Amino acid sequence: MRFRDNELGHARLGLAVSKRVSKRAVERNRIKRLVRESFRQVRHRLPAVDLMVMAREQAANVPGPQLLAEIDTLWNKLLASTAPAEPLKRVDDTTTIGR
Repeated sequence: MRFRDNELGHARLGLAVSKRVSKRAVERNRIKRLVRESFRQVRHRLPAVDLMVMAREQAANVPGPQLLAEIDTLWNKLLASTAPAEPLKRVDDTTTIGR
């Protein structure tokens, strides 16, 4: 996941799930649905950032509840890294959240 500050006042989500993740569109769409639903639930807590989630090949084999738990962990890392005590990253800086 990558993120950077935006001027809109709310978080936005971008998804990249390529055919390398899974040849089957059904699997790729499942991953996208899970990420979108998770984002919808935490959107109100997130700062004004543009998020880009890029799925890895292993994501296709992970069961739904486990994938949601991993996504929630990423949201929590994002929230911790953009705490109010720490200034947000500049627009031209791209920060990657490690796993």
